[in-house]
This record gives sequence, structure tokens and C-alpha cells, in this order.
Amino acid sequence: MTDSSAVSIRSVSKGFGRGTAAVRVLENVSVEIGQREFFTLLGPSGCGKTTLLRLIAGFETADQGSISIDGQDVTQAPPFRRPVNTVFQNYALFPHMTVEQNVGFALVEQQMPADRIRARVGEALEMVRMQSFARRRPAELSGGQQQRVALARALAPRPRVLLLDEPLSALDLKLRKEMQIELKLLQAEAGITFLFVTHDQEEALTLSDRVAVMQGGRILQMGPPRDIYEAPTHRFVADFIGDINLIEAEALPDNAVRLPGGTQMSLPHKARGRITLAIRPERARILAPEAGQLQAQVIHTAYLGTALVHKLALADGGTFLLRQSDLDGPQPAIGSQVGLGLPAEALRVLAQ
Repeated sequence: MTDSSAVSIRSVSKGFGRGTAAVRVLENVSVEIGQREFFTLLGPSGCGKTTLLRLIAGFETADQGSISIDGQDVTQAPPFRRPVNTVFQNYALFPHMTVEQNVGFALVEQQMPADRIRARVGEALEMVRMQSFARRRPAELSGGQQQRVALARALAPRPRVLLLDEPLSALDLKLRKEMQIELKLLQAEAGITFLFVTHDQEEALTLSDRVAVMQGGRILQMGPPRDIYEAPTHRFVADFIGDINLIEAEALPDNAVRLPGGTQMSLPHKARGRITLAIRPERARILAPEAGQLQAQVIHTAYLGTALVHKLALADGGTFLLRQSDLDGPQPAIGSQVGLGLPAEALRVLAQ
């Protein structure tokens, strides 16, 4: 573990059930999460991300491996002995308590002096801009306001790490986007590590310093959002994060590849055998059709306000999405033949 790690997870595995009914949920997962980092576990339902969060919180026990927080091994420690707090999807606010009572609940349980509780509660409510709602009860608050109270309650004990289990999923789209920005600003202000769990790709890219993409109980790729989006190394990662075009091709000598229809082009790196090439819709370009190009027919165009998205049919029966941001430039008619410009630096060779 490095000195800068807030959370260190080493070779952690977890299963549920016994015998033939046993299910492996996590398989030999290792990850280091830095101090004051906004780190996101991203993946579909059932990939193991929430189980990993619960292991860090102490709500579940690992079958093997170790978990350390701020350099202290907490693998066997109960939840109340860990310097973490959790914000759940349903917020779990006490309906009979006021906002300030909810926020101060854990502090009262810790038998903190009343004056310090008032100071901590005021501090936490100010951080989430909910001071004027201190005397209200949860039923008198909107969904976004309840989410802020849940955050304040989790931050009041000043945890070293805040765990967030899909806390924005219950909000409508507009409010969720607003809260994404507020959550990132709040993390910077609090100055602590946030470990965020979501299945929403856009949310992960918007919020995170680093993202770990999970599938089948394993971390497939981990890195800054830009690397995850622009340089996926695995077919699942490429397909799960945003729109992607996947092209089956054959590697040839001298860094060349043969595309569908026999078109050949060069890659900036070597590849072998049958491969899958990936390219984002916004990185491809529409060209006048010429010999030697990958060609396609325009079958549909959608206007999205900031871009046009063209759906194209390839000669081998596959489809291709192309995002055109130049709304004033030439726009191909439906049914027309076009050439596809595929910049070599924008193509990625994916592992299966």
C-alpha cells in the first residue's frame, strides 16, 4: 500500500451461498484509492460493485483478502470501528426527527457534548446549504433536499472516507444532473475521499477522478474518465461506456488491417489474427466515397440539438453510428453512399 492510499483493497474475494447454490460475487479484486480522491465503481447490476462497497463499510466480511483504511487493517473490524460513513440510495432519514436531529443522530450516539453537536450539525448543514431547513421533517422536503440532508448526516462525524451507494438514482434527470455538480463541489470542500457506486456511465465520467469498470466480480479497467472513454482496452468496457462502433477485422503484416469489404488501412501499433476495432461515433468522419475506403449507406439521421447522429449500413450487413457536430457542414441524404474516415489514432484494438 502506498502512503497516499485512503483505501487499500488486496486480493478480495466474496461469495454467497453454499455448495451448488454458491455464487462468486467478487474474484480477487485489488485496488488502491487515494486520499481526497473521487473514485467510482461503475458497472451493471450484479457486477459486484455494491458488495465491494459493503465490504469496505463492514456490512459484509470478505472470504479472503484484506481491506485497509488510512493504513489500518479493518478486514475484521465491525462497521462502527471503521472511519467511514455511508449514504444509501433511499437516504434512510428518520421521519419523526427534524433535519438537525437527523444530522446530529450519530453524534448523539457517540455521546459528544451538546455544544460540539450543534457546531458540527451547523457546519454540515452549511456545507450542503440546508441551514434554513433545520427544523423541518423529511416529509416536508423535496427529493433533492432529502439527499442533501443524508449527505450532511454522513459528513457530520467527519469520516475519512464517504461511501455513496447510487445516492442520485431516485432523483429525476434534471435534478440528478444538478446534484452531480454539487456533489463534486462538496467533495472538494469536505476534502475527504469519496467512493461512489453507480451504473450510470455519464454520472461516472462527470464526477470521478478515476473510474473502475466492473463486470462479473472483476475490475476490467481502471483509470481517469478520459482514458476509460477514449482508450478502452476491453470489449465490454468499450460497449458499456457510451456509444461505440465495433468492427471485426483481420490483422495483416506491417501494422495493416483488413476491414469488412476488403478495405485495408494501417494502425499505429501491431495486432495479430482476428481482432475487434473500436471507434467512437464522434471520431469518424463522412467523406466523399472513393475506392479504398470503408463505405456505407445512410439509413437514418437524428437531430440532437448539438449534433446530428447518422446511422449507416455497412456492406457486410453491420451498422455504424457517426456523430456530426458541424451542423452547418454538408449533410448526407438518407439513402446516399458515403466514405468513412477512420483516423488511425482514434481506433482501439480490444481484448475480448
